[in-house]
Amino acid sequence: MDKLNGAMVSIEPSTGDILALVGGVDYKKSQYNRATQGRRQPGSAFKPLIYQVAVDLGYSGASQLVDIARTYDYELDGEEKKWKPKNYGKDYKGFISLREALVHSRNLATINLVTDIGLTTVRRQLSKYHASGVMSTKLNDAKTTYFKHNDADALETLLKDSKAKRKVIAVEGIYSMDADLLKIEIIHLADKYDALLILDEAHSSGVIGKNLMGILDYYHLPVKQNYIKMGTLGKAYGSFGAYILGSSHIIDYLINRAKPIIYATAPSLFDTALGQVSLEYILGNSKELNIQIKEYQEIVKDVLCIKIEGLIVPINIGDNVKVMQIQAELMNENYLVGAIRQPTVDSAIIRLIARLGVSKEDLLRVCNLIQANLR
Repeated sequence: MDKLNGAMVSIEPSTGDILALVGGVDYKKSQYNRATQGRRQPGSAFKPLIYQVAVDLGYSGASQLVDIARTYDYELDGEEKKWKPKNYGKDYKGFISLREALVHSRNLATINLVTDIGLTTVRRQLSKYHASGVMSTKLNDAKTTYFKHNDADALETLLKDSKAKRKVIAVEGIYSMDADLLKIEIIHLADKYDALLILDEAHSSGVIGKNLMGILDYYHLPVKQNYIKMGTLGKAYGSFGAYILGSSHIIDYLINRAKPIIYATAPSLFDTALGQVSLEYILGNSKELNIQIKEYQEIVKDVLCIKIEGLIVPINIGDNVKVMQIQAELMNENYLVGAIRQPTVDSAIIRLIARLGVSKEDLLRVCNLIQANLR
């Protein structure tokens, strides 16, 4: 055991705070900090994330993986290529447990696992960007790279390495399933690297900020030429349709080049007018609405022990059958909540929206009914 050395980092999952960090066994023998100074190839560091996705989808340590050589065909710059990955020791175990594959960092077992899970599922787990945004990337030939969910450091690494002439960062003000706020550091990175910043404010506009105008309002940040805000006239605005806010240059470009806009039917005059009236109401009553939002957030926190910044309440259930049962029971009480399952989320959740149009009494009762199902 004298020769054994290693590093350990303990992180609080809910906040990202580092609780403990150990860089080696004995500082007197070596001042080399393996936690902060040690370098490993990305593959080894990334593998645990893939296995975490597998566990979330129902795999266990005893699940059998296939550790055999495979050849993958792909296309690069119009030319057919072949990729023949290998294990470090150039040996193959055949069938191997997930636990053993992770412990011994088996390359082929991990690659074959990704093939079974599906690369899209892995990307979704790590990015957790809105499905409509992911679909929009298929409408053009631009290179799309996903970064770890709400991780400014991971994004900056990609921006530093990017050779692209034009960089676009697409994020949500409040993420639709996890309900966490976009980190302010990600907004600052758009300015630092001269990137366009697309802010999906569907769940944040009308909900957060002093004037309830979304994530920039929440952080007291000015709107800049490289920012594009988009959102829905539904949800907080109670209408139909959507909007895009940007510089006149960007708006002119979209009107003339964006096919989903060119070939879509415009919202009716009534829908547009309703959205306008709702916007004026929110701006004129932001102080009172903010007080009501805080009251509803407190009800959720008191009953479900979940702290939310907006009005989306994700309640992790982890069982596809149970979320459907809970949804059905609440429907019998005349309450509708979302029962969200894979592949939309990685682990089944009940998705409650604490709408201000619902009375405090009803919100309290729904929360209590859900809490009763969690015992």
